[in-house]
Amino acid sequence: MKSQLSFRHRLALGLAALGIVGVAAWWGLASHAKESGSPIDVVMLRREGVRLIVPEKSPLRHSLVVQAVSTQAVAAPFSLPAAVEADPARLVKVLPPIAGRIASLNKRLGDAVKAGDVLFTIDSADFAQARSDAQKATAALALARQNLDRQRELGAANLAATRDIEQAQNDNAQAASELARANARLAQLGAAGAKAGDGRLLTVRSPISGHVVDLAAAVGGYWNDLAAAVMTVADLSTVFVTASAQEKDLAQLYVGQDATVTLDAYAGQPLAAKVRYVGELLDADTRSVKVRMVFDNRQGRLKPGMFATAVFRRRSHDGIVVPATAVLQSGFYSRAFVEVAPWQFEPRVLQLGPRMDGQIEILSGLKAGERIVVKDGVLLND
Repeated sequence: MKSQLSFRHRLALGLAALGIVGVAAWWGLASHAKESGSPIDVVMLRREGVRLIVPEKSPLRHSLVVQAVSTQAVAAPFSLPAAVEADPARLVKVLPPIAGRIASLNKRLGDAVKAGDVLFTIDSADFAQARSDAQKATAALALARQNLDRQRELGAANLAATRDIEQAQNDNAQAASELARANARLAQLGAAGAKAGDGRLLTVRSPISGHVVDLAAAVGGYWNDLAAAVMTVADLSTVFVTASAQEKDLAQLYVGQDATVTLDAYAGQPLAAKVRYVGELLDADTRSVKVRMVFDNRQGRLKPGMFATAVFRRRSHDGIVVPATAVLQSGFYSRAFVEVAPWQFEPRVLQLGPRMDGQIEILSGLKAGERIVVKDGVLLND
């Protein structure tokens, strides 16, 4: 509603200006008639009911331009608010896998990193305990295997009971299971294959290549919130521009649709794009759907959080489009003058659609083939 009122307000202002121009044109026509020797009291316009007749000698015949209305393909543009976002698949919040004190920061804010680079180390007693558990499990498994081998040898010589052999097999299986659990714990911490004597320092490495875009820790600080990220690594070589579409716009959006994006930071530099993804779910709070477009950002000009405007074109359909100069404002109504006979016109109330490139789509009020005044129609307006 706000956009419609804004459009009508702008149209009214434009038509008011055209009214002033029309008065000047009327005065000019009268002056032209006087200078050319035509009678000053020449009848410029005659009214018969709702019909306006332009007499043969009226100067209006030299001013008015009449044009036939035709049907053409219409793809009206519409704009949506948007913002730059990092690709969720290329952004990792690096959480500490275990509580401890930050022993070193190997990467700082803004540093470039490669997958596998050391980001920071944590001095953790819990990590030392996990290594110790793995070493104990390794020793217990070795002992269980020796006992199982011994029992099997004794059993082959009929010197061991079947029960003893079965107990040795069970002990060996339990020891193997405990070692697997301890090694899985170390692997989860990123320290698979660590030894008990390797110390208390846990090394945390980057899972992806990119840059450190956020850092929340300092050397010496104790970190015990395992849900809070120590730092964030992001690959911003590719980013999303995400537009928010209302329900009324969903029928006009589709994957592969052409779009133009203008960022507030780089006004006047529109970027061509294609719709990569239209959200499957409607946000319950905003009643909107996310529409994502992908951009190459290897130069780093697009920063996540930047505001933008995305312009899309509605699905093409056949419609009637007339020059904006043909539409005149009369009170709360928009109308045009239709030629019903040579140099005879009647006003017609119109329902307007979107405006595009100096033209306006007509939703109702005109038919293809009808002729309307497209220039200086304000001289007929009352």
